[in-house]
Amino acid sequence: MAEPSTKMKISSMKPDWIQLPEELLCIITKKLDNCFDVVHARSVCSLWRSTFPYPSCLLRPSYSFPTFGKFPYVSKKLCTLEKVPLFLFRVQTPLVADKFLLGGVGRDKSEDHMNMMLPSPIQCSVKVEIPGSDPTLMNIHDSQIFPLGHQYRMIGWYPNSRTTKYRGVAFLPLNKNGSEFVVLLNYTNDLLMLRSDEMRWMCLKETSEASCVDLVSFRGRFYATFLNGDIFAFDPYSLIRTPMMPVPDRRSCHHLVQSGDDELFLVGRFNPFPESDVINFNRFICIVSRLDEKAGEWVVVSDLGDRVFFIGQVGNVCCLAKELPDGCGLSKNSIVFTDEPGNVTYAYKYGVHTENAEDGTNCWRFSRENRVTILNTSSMVALRVERQAINVTLDT
Repeated sequence: MAEPSTKMKISSMKPDWIQLPEELLCIITKKLDNCFDVVHARSVCSLWRSTFPYPSCLLRPSYSFPTFGKFPYVSKKLCTLEKVPLFLFRVQTPLVADKFLLGGVGRDKSEDHMNMMLPSPIQCSVKVEIPGSDPTLMNIHDSQIFPLGHQYRMIGWYPNSRTTKYRGVAFLPLNKNGSEFVVLLNYTNDLLMLRSDEMRWMCLKETSEASCVDLVSFRGRFYATFLNGDIFAFDPYSLIRTPMMPVPDRRSCHHLVQSGDDELFLVGRFNPFPESDVINFNRFICIVSRLDEKAGEWVVVSDLGDRVFFIGQVGNVCCLAKELPDGCGLSKNSIVFTDEPGNVTYAYKYGVHTENAEDGTNCWRFSRENRVTILNTSSMVALRVERQAINVTLDT
């Protein structure tokens, strides 16, 4: 009877990873291709944390600029621009069971979590806000994670605040190492520009009479859409604007969505019945165009392929449906607008048939497949897709 008891004691012992031979640790180092595998390895013990450097792709490169809060007055105060890596990941904890997060991942630098003496400190975390409760930092140690590129953000400025004129920023490097660059900032009624060799904000003289809606940098140029339907490309050196033709329907509110570094899409959403006395948002439609760089024009498309677009005030994101977790309730060739807190909406799909004879099918409209409830848009966007009780959250 003594032998089984000994085996039980041995099997219950936790391995001492510090005692792992150096040659085996070297083999593990070469096998870690995914940046989050490295993050997980760093959480094993203090020796592994000192052996595996924190992944550079998860760091947030930052730039310090003169603040623009009182433009055109020059300020000695500074603001910070950060390059934020974006990911889709599933957090499996009791607090957010069956929820998916999409947004920026940041390294927790609090004293407790950075303590090298802790047995398993949090190496990467996500800020989660549940309506009615305080924000919570959650460890993503056991998460499924999918990379979605990056986004530039001005830290400390919130697009949804009524007291700020800041509405977004675009960053364009002029050389390979990023030491020379141009920044274009959406300041409501103005576009502000900053060059790395001057480090001061200047207002672009030739833009549009209307406020800017969306602003991105793509393949060496800036692109901006405006409330009156204007769409311009801006050269980063001369800052001369180029109208993008043909001009889409000016009834639309146009949004720019990048698909990696390969393609740029323009999504126009509008009311097809402007003469109606009652505005029915459920009957709004979308027209999607793809940028043809050689022709310098937008080409209307009817298929997004495997893509899913998320569009909202805090930024537009494109991901592949095949990379979404099974059962999340979202399918390919669809568009979800996330800017209506408390509202129930649906994903837009192309060619949807309705009971109304006057509704065409050569556009995107509500699919009615899965109901989407926008839960929150403050500092993060939270939404729930009602399909088999699966929740999806967009954390920004």
